[in-house]
Amino acid sequence: MKKQQHIDMNTKVITIRDLHKSFGDYHVLKGVDLDLYQGENLVVLGKSGTGKSVLIKIISGLLTQDSGTVNVLGQEVNKISPKELQQLRLNIGFSFQNSALYDSMTVRKNLEFPLVRNKKNLSKAEIDYAVESVLDAVSLSQTINQMPSELSGGQRKRIGIARTLILQPKIMLYDEPTAGLDPITCIEINNLINEVQERFSTSSIVITHDLTCAKQVGDRVTILLDGQFNKAGSFEEVFDTDDERVKSFYDYNFIQ
Repeated sequence: MKKQQHIDMNTKVITIRDLHKSFGDYHVLKGVDLDLYQGENLVVLGKSGTGKSVLIKIISGLLTQDSGTVNVLGQEVNKISPKELQQLRLNIGFSFQNSALYDSMTVRKNLEFPLVRNKKNLSKAEIDYAVESVLDAVSLSQTINQMPSELSGGQRKRIGIARTLILQPKIMLYDEPTAGLDPITCIEINNLINEVQERFSTSSIVITHDLTCAKQVGDRVTILLDGQFNKAGSFEEVFDTDDERVKSFYDYNFIQ
């Protein structure tokens, strides 16, 4: 079981109540309730197509819910102005499944891009320091002048996380962080997620169907089943159940 550190169970950074989202006749989220506490890694498990990615897109304001409330850092996401949403997003780091790097830019330029776009008053020395700091945090300082095409899948994933960290977000949203990676690289990415939590004091939602990832990074774990969450708790608590849906999910992802 993951050691819980620096979690403030009295402070919620995300509160979701009775969240519904449909696409035509396809009901994805059917009354979701969720809390994310200050400093914790919360893992959201679920098979493909269950609405995990839809959930974090609603949290970040990329999608709008049909009903229910989503409060992030004290603000109702669907009720604030575009300018307020833009400011809120600077506090939300979104680590995309495909890393979302610009192929035509070096690693340095990829990392500089969000800084230059969002913090126009920084000096070149401040930008250089920020780039070097996040590269050091993901242990890839040597790649600073390389192109994304020269990096492995795991390295691209790490650089994607570094680019998210460079704006010093309070909340990290990881979308399938270990998808498509070999087992050794998966462990490295899981360790990195824990290091980010520790070093940058982030609160994180980790979307995955990888049980090894869930066990390694989750302070709390929950599963999205039929559009709603089952109980949230430790990995062992969630899977200690007679619920056939949970047991079949475990068997589907069987881990040694």
